[in-house]
Amino acid sequence: MAPDAKPRRDVVLVVDDSPQTLRLLTDAIDEAGAMVLVALGGEEALELVEQITPDVVLLDAVMPGIDGFETCRRLKKSRAADVPVIFMTGLTEPEHIVEGFAAGGVDYVTKPIVIDAMLARIRAHLANARAARSARDALDTTGRHLLAVEDGGRVLWTTPQAGRLIGASLEETADGSLLPEPARRWLAASLAGGDGGGFELAVPDGPKLALSLVGRVGGGEVLLRLSGDDGDGRIFLLKERFQLTNREAEVLFWISHGKANRDIGEILGLSPRTVNKHLEVIYQKLGVESRSAAAVAALRALGDG
Repeated sequence: MAPDAKPRRDVVLVVDDSPQTLRLLTDAIDEAGAMVLVALGGEEALELVEQITPDVVLLDAVMPGIDGFETCRRLKKSRAADVPVIFMTGLTEPEHIVEGFAAGGVDYVTKPIVIDAMLARIRAHLANARAARSARDALDTTGRHLLAVEDGGRVLWTTPQAGRLIGASLEETADGSLLPEPARRWLAASLAGGDGGGFELAVPDGPKLALSLVGRVGGGEVLLRLSGDDGDGRIFLLKERFQLTNREAEVLFWISHGKANRDIGEILGLSPRTVNKHLEVIYQKLGVESRSAAAVAALRALGDG
C-alpha cells in the first residue's frame, strides 16, 4: 500500500424502515469508522447490493413489502451471498429466531438495540467472514476447486473458481442452490457407503467436470472436489470472467501460456491473421492495449498472477 493510501473502510448496509433506528445505527457505525449504506426496505436493499457489495448487513425482520426473512433468502442468492446478515427485530419467539437462521442469518439481535453489543457483534462477524474468504481464496489460488454441501445437496459455499465452473449446472430454489438431482442421488449413495466413485457433471456450454467425495467436515458440511480437464476448465473461466466467445477464450488461454500467434494458429487450426483478429477483440473486452497486459489479466483471473 502506498504511504499516503488510506485503508479501506468496512461497508455496513442497514436495512430498516424506522428512521429512529436508522439514525441511531448510522451515527454509531460511522463513529466507529465504517461506511454506512441505508435501505428503507427489502427491495431497495436488493437493488443496492447489485451496485456495491457490503461487508455486513443489519436487517430488520419486520418491514412493509417483502419482510426481512425473505430479503435474506434473496440476498443469499445474489452477489452478496457470502456477506454475513445480522437480524434486528422485536420478534423473540423461538420460531422467529429459527426462521432467521434458516433464511441465512448469522446472528439475531432483539430490539431495543444496545449499541456497544451490536458493534461487538459486527466486528466479530466481519473477522469470521474475512477468515473464511481468505481460506477459500487460498484454496482457489492453489487450484483446489472445492465446494461444501449439506447431505441433501444444498450448496453451502464454494471456492471462487469452483463456483464459476459449477454455477450454470445448479438448481435454484427458495432455500438456495442445489446440486442437480442426479448428483444428489450420487451424493446420497456415496454417503450411505457406496463405492466412492466420481460423478460426471454436465455443465451447459462448459467443460467436462467430475465431482468426488472428500468427506465430512465440521458443522455438518460435506466437502466435494470438482475436477476435470484443467485446460477446458480454465478456458471456461476466462470465457465467463471476460464475456468472451469460446474461440476468444481459447486464444487468451494460450496467450497466457506465452504462445505466439503462429503457435496458437497451429494448436487451434487458425491462420495467424485470424488469431490476430481475435486478439483485437480480446484487448477491447479486457480493456488492455498489449499482449503482455492481456496475459497478466488472464493469469490474475485464473489465480496464477
